[in-house]
This record gives sequence, structure tokens and C-alpha cells, in this order.
Amino acid sequence: MSELYAVRRGRLRDRCAAAGSAAALVSRPANVRYLAGGAPPGAVLLLGPSAGEADVLVCPGTSVVDPADGRPDEQLRITVLPAPGGDAVVAAARTAAAAGADSLAVEEHHLTVARHRALASVAPRLRLGDLAGAVEQLRIVKDEEEIASLRIAAEITDQALGEMLESILVGRTERHLALELERRLVDHGADGTAFPTSVATGPHAGLGRHRPSDRRVEEGDFLSVCLGANYRGYRCEIGRTFVIGTTPADWQVELYDVVFAAQRAGREALVPGAEYREVDRAARNVLASAGHGEALPPQTGHGVGLEIEEDPQLAPAAMGKLDACVPVTVEPGVHLPGRGGVRIDDTLVVRPEADGGPELLTITTKELLAL
Repeated sequence: MSELYAVRRGRLRDRCAAAGSAAALVSRPANVRYLAGGAPPGAVLLLGPSAGEADVLVCPGTSVVDPADGRPDEQLRITVLPAPGGDAVVAAARTAAAAGADSLAVEEHHLTVARHRALASVAPRLRLGDLAGAVEQLRIVKDEEEIASLRIAAEITDQALGEMLESILVGRTERHLALELERRLVDHGADGTAFPTSVATGPHAGLGRHRPSDRRVEEGDFLSVCLGANYRGYRCEIGRTFVIGTTPADWQVELYDVVFAAQRAGREALVPGAEYREVDRAARNVLASAGHGEALPPQTGHGVGLEIEEDPQLAPAAMGKLDACVPVTVEPGVHLPGRGGVRIDDTLVVRPEADGGPELLTITTKELLAL
């Protein structure tokens, strides 16, 4: 594992050198974990100009890491700030300046204005540059170990959802069902939830990221569920819609079939070399052709990994093309105000056709079940 993290840091170091930066300071938590293997909250990573020098993980107050936050690479030098409340970013800048660096690339999109000013004040001779999204770009394509963690996260999520579907649902509140799903995720081995679980019934169904309420499940309702497990830092997502307690009404079947067709079109568009916006268009065109073009979600899907929503974005204006080994969601949905709606959401990994095409990680049935 140490070699893996060293390779990742080497790639970032090469990018920094090409841009003229002698050192780099990584502060965004997911990026720190990607490059360091793990870190306490608030830790930052300082990469020096040479691979022969130990990179430094600067920790505010403690180097103790919760197992759920990973384990720092043994090749790293760990510095713990002596006083509680110290700023690891400022301390790392001092270290870079003391080591003779004349320039430092930082994650401006993560730093506050106040912290950026503090950097300039403690190390005035350091020329500050911007890493921009360099680490996020490195994170897009996953290695097979990362995909294995996502695969386990998906298995846990499928288990939790499958058990809920076997229980009595009528009369229970959205909030109660959401809490039960989150408990089941942990029971099956998740480190926690990938994001707040959404359970939406009746007129709430089909809403993206609906916050569960005290509304009780009633017969004839659409029930939309969206959840995901966090396993070793890697997060997946699944969304399904069902009908409660009775044969679905004609309008429910028609709406479900349209969203299902859109989701299938999006999944089939996941091939290496496909443009992000073409995947979005494949799903969006199906919904628009059925008269649901208005008020559609801003995107059809997004990347997943150490964060539940990361690059790439599968959206109308997104620029870029898919590579193999990129995990993404495909999650079209339609919500009819006052009536409810349908959302179908899977996590998949882009694979070439020679390898069988996109790998479906979340396998709970997409049949319109009457529960």
C-alpha cells in the first residue's frame, strides 16, 4: 500500500514540477486521504520537490486516526502541532519555507481567504500557486483496489435495502425507515452512510435528496429510497422506487417505464471515450420525448469514490470524456408535484465492451414491485 500512495504523490509532484511549483500543500480532506492513506480531521499533506525527501503529514493536535479514516502511509513523516487549535496549513507553509522552497502550490478552491492570507504572512517569500483540481483529476480513474472497496460498499447497500423490502412498510414514517436503513448499513459492515439516507413516499416520491419526514407510508404510494454505504472511505449510491400494498395504477406504470428506459439509455452510453454530456443527453432525451423535459434534475449522474459526488459530472454542459475504470452513478428521475414520482439510481464502473461493458455494482432489482 505504501508504494501505491507514493506513486500517487509522485504523479502530483510531476504535475507541480511541470507547472513550476517546488512544493505542494494539499488540504482538502478527501485529497489528503487519497494521497496519504488516512489522516486525522484537519490534517494536511506537504509534498516536497524531491521524491527522495519524506513528505509530511501535519496534524493539528493528534496523530491518532480513527480506523474509519484510514491508516497513514508509513513512508510519511508525521508532524503533530504542539498547541491545540493550531492551523496545520500555516504550519505546513512554514515548514516548506524553512526547507528552502521558493514556491508552493495550494488548493485555493478549499482554502478560505483568511487562511490564504495567513499563508502569505507567515511565509512572505513563498510564491503561492494554485493546484486547482489537480488531485481531483487524479482521483477520477480508480485502481482495482478502489473499485473493490466500492463493490463491497454496493453489496452492503443492496443487503440493507433488500432486508427493508421484506419488512412491513405501511404505517411507518419516512424518518423511521431511513433510520432503519442506516442501522442496517452499519450492521452489515459499513463504516457509516455515504450520505444522508432519503426515503420519500406519496407526493414526496421522486424528489432528489428528499429529507425524510414524519409522513406515514400509505397503500398505493410510490416509495422512493436512496441510500449508500461508506466502506473504507469509498461511497456508493443506489436509488429505487416501489409501489406500496397494491397493484400499481396505470399512471404509475407509465411513469416508471419512462424513467426505467431513460436510466437504461444512460447506462448503455457508459463506454470509454463517450462524452460526459452525451451520457446525460441519452437519458434526458428519453424523458423529454415523453413530455417530462421541464424541471428535470441538472445532471443525470456523477462520479463516486472518496466523496459521494465527485468528478466527472454527467450534465448537459459538462466537458470531457469517460475513461475505463471510472465509477459513476446514473440516476434519472421525474417528480410530478402533488402526485409523486420515480427515481432509479445505480452505481456502475465504466468498462470497455471487450470486458463486458459497464459493470453494475448495485444489483437490487429494478422491477416495479408492489410491496
